[in-house]
Amino acid sequence: MSLKQTWVWLLLSFVGSATQDKTPDTHVTCVVAEDCVLPCAFQPSSNNLVRWFRQEALVLSFLSADSTEEEEEEEEEEDDDEGSDEDTEEDGEEQPGLEHGQRYDDRASVIPELVARGNATLVLKGCGPKDRGRYRCHVRTATGAHESHVLVKVEAPLRSLNMELSRLSGFEEIKCSTRHVYPAPHVTWETDPPASHHLRPITRKLADKQTGMYVVESRVRRLRNHPEITYVCKVTSSYGMQSWTASLRERAEISGPERRDISIPCHAPPHLRDPFLSWTFTHGQDPAHILAYDPYSRLSTVSPPWEGHIKMDTYRVPLGDGTLRLLDPDHDQHTGVYTCTYSAPYNTHTEETEVTISHVAEKHSSWEPSHWWIVALVITLLVIALAAMLTYLKVKGSFSTTRKQPEQPTEMHSVKVSTPEEMIPGESSPLTGPESGGETTHTPSKDA
Repeated sequence: MSLKQTWVWLLLSFVGSATQDKTPDTHVTCVVAEDCVLPCAFQPSSNNLVRWFRQEALVLSFLSADSTEEEEEEEEEEDDDEGSDEDTEEDGEEQPGLEHGQRYDDRASVIPELVARGNATLVLKGCGPKDRGRYRCHVRTATGAHESHVLVKVEAPLRSLNMELSRLSGFEEIKCSTRHVYPAPHVTWETDPPASHHLRPITRKLADKQTGMYVVESRVRRLRNHPEITYVCKVTSSYGMQSWTASLRERAEISGPERRDISIPCHAPPHLRDPFLSWTFTHGQDPAHILAYDPYSRLSTVSPPWEGHIKMDTYRVPLGDGTLRLLDPDHDQHTGVYTCTYSAPYNTHTEETEVTISHVAEKHSSWEPSHWWIVALVITLLVIALAAMLTYLKVKGSFSTTRKQPEQPTEMHSVKVSTPEEMIPGESSPLTGPESGGETTHTPSKDA
C-alpha cells in the first residue's frame, strides 16, 4: 500500500468514526410464535431516517414526520453513494427471511413516538426460525449517523418430555420423545442404579419443512436381568438455556383374584418437590385417565368410571407415596397397565405396573396356595375309615351270630336210613335189633 493510499484510508476511518456511533452487538433470543423485540437507541434530531436490515436485506424503512421528501431523497442518495456497491449487490440476493414471498413489512414495525425520542426498536410479530440472523439498525439524523447490530437467535423451548415403554419394534424399548422444539436439542441416557451394560440409544431428529420445528425421538433397548431399574433421559437445548429430565421405572407384575383389593405402588424420586400426580390405565387402547392430584390444593379428582373402584391416601402424596388402592377389581374391566406420572418444572417421573385380575374360578391357583384340598382329603379319609369300620362290624356281627345259634332238637327229626349196602358189616341198624335178621320190627300203636 502506497503512502497516499494509507493517508486516504486513515482519513476515511476518521470521518467514519466522527459521523457514526457504533455500539457492540446485542444478543437477543426470541421465542417462536411470540413477538421479538430488537433494540436500537440513538441521539434524536429533527430528521430521523430509520432503516433495518437483515443480512443487508431491507426489513423496514421509516422516516420521521418532520422530515421533508427532498431531505429523504438527499439522504437516500448519500446512502446510495456510500454503500451502493455493497447494498445493491447484497439486496439483490435471495435471503432466508424473504422466502415464500414473505414481506417483513407485514410483521415488522417501529413506534413513531419512540423514534422521535431516539428509540428505533424493531418489533417482529410471530417470530419463527427463519427470522434468526444478524440485523443492522441504521439511523441517519441531521447531526450524523448511528449504526448498531443485533444478533437474533430463535428458540422453541421444551414444553414437555415424555417417556414410555414401547413394544412396536419386536422387542421392548424405552422411548423418550419431545416435539415442537427448535433448534434440535441434545439427548443423553443413563440408568439408576448404573447398569453393567452400556446403553446404545438411537436418536432421530426430524424437522418440519414448513415450520422448521423439530420432532425428537430417542430409544434404548430394555435391559434384561435388570428388574425394577430406572431409565433416565436428559434433553438439553442447543443454546444450553433449558434442560429437561424424564425417568421411567417398570415395576414387577401384580396379580390378584376378583373382588379382592390390591395396592399398586408409585413413589416419586427424592429430587421432585411438590409434583403433580396423574394415574392412567391402558388395556389395548389409548390411555384412559383415572385420577389427578393437585399439590397446591392437595385435592384429587377421580374420573367418573373409576369412582368407587380406586382410593389414594392424599396425605402421603406430598411424602412421595402415590400408591393406588384398587377396590373390588373385575377381570374384564381392571386387567391392564397402570401408569403413574409425577410432573414438576423440567422434570417428570413415570412408573408402569402390569396388573392381572384373575377370575374367581382361578383365584386359588393365581393368588395363593389353597388349603381346601387338605379339608377335602381329611373328609375323604374319614368317610373311608367309617365305611371300613362299618363293614368290619357287620362282618364280625354276622360271624358271632352264627356261632351263638346251636342246633335245637325238634320233635320230628329226619333220620337217614342206611341201605344194606351202606351198612358196615357187624353193625346193626338203629331200627333193627341185633338178632332181627335184618327185619324191621314195628311197634304197634296204642290205637291198634
